[in-house]
Order: sequence, then C-alpha cells, then structure tokens
Amino acid sequence: MFHAEMSVEVQRECEAALIPSGTKVSLQKGTQVLVTQMLGNSYTVYVNGNLVRISGKDGDALGLVIMEDEDINALPGTVEDKVWAQLKTCFDPEIPVNIVDLGLVYGCNVIAFPKESYRIEITMTLTAPGCGMGPILANEVEEKIRQISDVVEVKVDVVFDPPWDRSRVSDAAKLQLGLL
Repeated sequence: MFHAEMSVEVQRECEAALIPSGTKVSLQKGTQVLVTQMLGNSYTVYVNGNLVRISGKDGDALGLVIMEDEDINALPGTVEDKVWAQLKTCFDPEIPVNIVDLGLVYGCNVIAFPKESYRIEITMTLTAPGCGMGPILANEVEEKIRQISDVVEVKVDVVFDPPWDRSRVSDAAKLQLGLL
C-alpha cells in the first residue's frame, strides 16, 4: 500500500491500539485522523498527539477500502515458503517495513505431522523490550499463519535474547528507510 500521509474523518466508531503501549482505545465518529501508514493488513493513524493501529477490517471506518488478506493457498511453494510470505505481510506499526526485513523474526520451524499437517513455531522479537505491541504483532503472525492450508498448530514466541538492533535490518529495508 503506502506510507504517506492523508487526513480523513472517522466514519464510524472503531477500535484501535495505542502505539507503543498496545492499550485499546475507541475512535469516535467524526474524529479527524492522519493516516500515516497502510501496509500489510492494518492502518497506522495519528490522532490527538498519539499513533494508533487500526485493523484492516475497519478500513471502512476511515472511509477507505477494507483490507483483505491475499489467498496464501493459491500461491505456489512449500508450507515454509508460504509461512515466510505471510510473515512478510506483517508490518511494524511505526516503521514502514515488514517484520522479516526489519529483522524481528529469529526463527521459523516447520514440523510435519502425519497426513500432511504441520505445526509452525515462530521465534520473534520486538524493536524494544517494553513495546506493548508485542502481543498484537504475535497475534497477527499467528492469525496469518493459520490461514495456510494444513497448518494445524501455530506457536509464536516473543523473545528478547538476543536483543534486536539495527544490524538485523535487511539492506533493502535500510535503503528504503534511508539508512544506507
């Protein structure tokens, strides 16, 4: 999508999460917000001096298109390929880079069960240990991986050892962010 800025009026009440605390808030109809990011399946908006994350399913509340996930099962590749593709659709709400290129995903373990079913174990971190968005990002990762056919179990562990640092960011993301 994009990471530009666009001013819109909230069309109906909708739930949002304060960034970085993750605290749930309600945006009221008529509230003026500044959309700063539309990536993955969520919106980041600036309202009353705060950044908040709004789920893509509430795009209509912003007068925008409701974001739908692409059918991952229609894409070619192994289950692991599809897991990585889904991970690349999860974005940090403050940084316009997906969690893979941001270096937040430390590991992906695909465990095959009988009858072509799979358990997926993801180990990931956050850019800061105190970030309250951790449960929200982990939940998004789990939801997206569960969309893959034959995945019957998903476990997402958020860890802080080793700590994240800028060296984990891909060169493409560094270029995109103006760090190269």
